[in-house]
Amino acid sequence: MADLLDKRKFYIDGEWTEPSRPNDLEVIDPSTEEAFAVISLGGQQDTDRAVAAAKAAFPAWSRTAPAERLAYIEKLLAIYNRRSDEMAAAMTAEMGAPSDMSLAYQVEAGEFHITNFITAFRNFEFLRPLGAHAPTTMVAWEPIGVVGLITPWNWPMNQVTLKVVPALLAGNTTVLKPSEIAPLSSLLFAEMLHEAGLPKGVFNLVNGDGNGVGTQLSTHPDVDMISFTGSTRAGIAITKAAADTLKKVTLELGGKGANLIFADADRKSVEWGVWRCFFNSGQSCNAPTRMLVERPAYEQAVETAARAARATGVASAHLPGDHIGPVVSKVQWEKIQDLIQKGIDEGARLVAGGPGLPEGVNRGYYVRPTVFADVNNEMTIARQEIFGPVLSIIPFDSEDEAIEIANDTVYGLTNFVQTEDGARRNRIARRLRAGMIEMNRESRGAGSAFGGIKASGRAREGGVMGLEEFMDSKHISAWALGN
Repeated sequence: MADLLDKRKFYIDGEWTEPSRPNDLEVIDPSTEEAFAVISLGGQQDTDRAVAAAKAAFPAWSRTAPAERLAYIEKLLAIYNRRSDEMAAAMTAEMGAPSDMSLAYQVEAGEFHITNFITAFRNFEFLRPLGAHAPTTMVAWEPIGVVGLITPWNWPMNQVTLKVVPALLAGNTTVLKPSEIAPLSSLLFAEMLHEAGLPKGVFNLVNGDGNGVGTQLSTHPDVDMISFTGSTRAGIAITKAAADTLKKVTLELGGKGANLIFADADRKSVEWGVWRCFFNSGQSCNAPTRMLVERPAYEQAVETAARAARATGVASAHLPGDHIGPVVSKVQWEKIQDLIQKGIDEGARLVAGGPGLPEGVNRGYYVRPTVFADVNNEMTIARQEIFGPVLSIIPFDSEDEAIEIANDTVYGLTNFVQTEDGARRNRIARRLRAGMIEMNRESRGAGSAFGGIKASGRAREGGVMGLEEFMDSKHISAWALGN
């Protein structure tokens, strides 16, 4: 263990502190299957110390002027950008994002969110009249208190910045539990906040697993809110665990996005759909994993998708290039393999990829880019979130049928629509049951909220709504105007 990076310490009350008792966990590089770092999993005593530090810091931090809180986040942004290469390297090693992708997308996601929160915060009105009809009734937006933040491994800085930054700007104090599978990027982020000069206790970090620190935060009487991103199964468990203390819980969970491609769609729509599904090795909750294609364009779409999958390179995350890397762990790899085999067993037509490691690979958690055609919505691969580079193609004959198939899922995160008919796009967007609709390959605007409905949770992260998620509203009558 002497050769491993020693990352056992937690960040509590402005200092790097030793765990209360040893509980080592090796961090595995999914490209090599080799351990490269060691962290410690925290226990109840560590969680209690972090929560106590956050609780003690809350009165002073919550009363700081908004401009002061903003200044800290602006310092953080400068530090984050300066250390972007370090951050990219950490995510490449811990969760397998290829080095070029890690810098251009994984790191950039954090910069994007910090910047957008700064923009939203500058114009945020913490005290505003209810309306012209009630000028002396005011709505005050105020911090919630101590917030527990539980983040996943697939987009580490995307999720950490979507939680930590608005929570701090809103005036809360925080305890972060990053994924124990990919913790190094969050430890680096803690270094950045320390460098920015954040007051002691305002931000704390304790590593641990869901059953340990995750449950301890969810049940802690001094934690006022939990914000969680991860699996639907874990989100349900956290909601139940938090119920006894009546804390606020916001959940951003899984997805099974449908990509509706009509016969008149741009010819690049299918290739883009494959790329978007396989991006980050398929490990995105908002991936368009069900491609619904109008019947006249169906066979051509299957052929195009199969060709695009075969052209998708798979290689070590440490190599430059536009390939996809491994999935994050052996557990994930085995789950994906089981689901690919299930697709074959249930009668879907395998047109690219399949089970097993890619050709020429004997080490690392690599998955063959896989495309199934002739899928129906009753098949397991159409219903379960696979979280790997696996695409299911389903034909449809009418607009109504496409919407019915798209909505026939427990999830409701992101759906996609590809058609040149503007009236049809608008019509379908209003009928699809999801928190986000992206059409004709156009990204949603900066400051849009990220979140879903149904089993995808109902969080709204990012922009103004993302700030309000971390605040309570207070409604006040008989406000003395001009005072």
